[in-house]
Amino acid sequence: MKRFFKVVEKDSDGSAKKPRETENDAENEENKKKEPLKFMTWNANSFLLRVKNNWPDFTNLITTFDPDVIAIQEVRMPAAGAKGASKVPGEIKDDTSAAREEKKVLMRALSAPPFGNYHVWWSLADSKYAGTALLVKKCFKPKSVVFNLDKLASKHEPDGRVVLVEFETLRLLNTYVPNNGWKEEANSFQRRRKWDKRILEFVTQNSDKPLIWCGDLNVSHEEIDVSHPEFFSAAKLNGYIPPNKEDCGQPGFTLAERRRFGTILREGKLVDAYRFLHKDKDMERGFSWSGNPVGRYRGKRMRIDYFLVSESLKERIVACEIHGHGIELEGFYGSDHCPVTLELSPSSDPQNEDATKQLS
Repeated sequence: MKRFFKVVEKDSDGSAKKPRETENDAENEENKKKEPLKFMTWNANSFLLRVKNNWPDFTNLITTFDPDVIAIQEVRMPAAGAKGASKVPGEIKDDTSAAREEKKVLMRALSAPPFGNYHVWWSLADSKYAGTALLVKKCFKPKSVVFNLDKLASKHEPDGRVVLVEFETLRLLNTYVPNNGWKEEANSFQRRRKWDKRILEFVTQNSDKPLIWCGDLNVSHEEIDVSHPEFFSAAKLNGYIPPNKEDCGQPGFTLAERRRFGTILREGKLVDAYRFLHKDKDMERGFSWSGNPVGRYRGKRMRIDYFLVSESLKERIVACEIHGHGIELEGFYGSDHCPVTLELSPSSDPQNEDATKQLS
């Protein structure tokens, strides 16, 4: 019977050489990652337009920050499905030559470095409106991805406003929250009240695992979160004044919205990551949305894009930064919103992770 032995390579001093790390070893190490630590959220105000007009600069930001998860709002790509037929919100429309070309442009950009390292999930509206996307590095293996606050497998929220992903030790919720609007109407105040009620139920009923809630939340919680509180408090549309005083003012800065948001934070035991680190008002870099540089909204800015984290994650917040600044929208990459990033420190207590696994 023949026996085969592997020859042991030796260094010049006669000692056995250490095995070299191969690409497969590095890949296997990456595959062991269970918990993302670096996150980015951005309302792109049309993902396709950003790809066509602002992609090199945004790509540089992604390369530099190297997020594990990228949450996008206002994708504005229509869901798949022919005219008059039921739509497929998880896929991009491609049943016409124009739609196929737009999809090709977008997917080509997302297949090139560094975006080719991410898996993409979509939740889209029937038309070029709203919609969200979530990009997660392929080295992370989510336990589940759903597209609604009820955590049902096949359901998408209207207009594609939610992507909810569950990892081994935490959940991440990406939302494009409906704008409050200006009037007491079904698609305005009433829609936002219903949304806030459902979000409150979600955060209070899903406390078995730490949550990171990010996205365009369409609310500025406190006066410190807007550049000109008096301007936004007195804002009107065509002179209309709502019957309820708490509904008056700029959508996103009415007393009613701000109070409901405070209740969601308090009862959901959530921490505003940016404000946790940045206590003072920053007129240069403290706002994520900016009005049109031309017109009466020039220089008027709001912080309406957030990372909210469960209190159990609070002490792990390393950084939370707003990447745009100035009234000329530097760092906004063509959108009226700028990217916001969050970085957490690694979990240092394995017992806590085990406990989280048991709860889930």
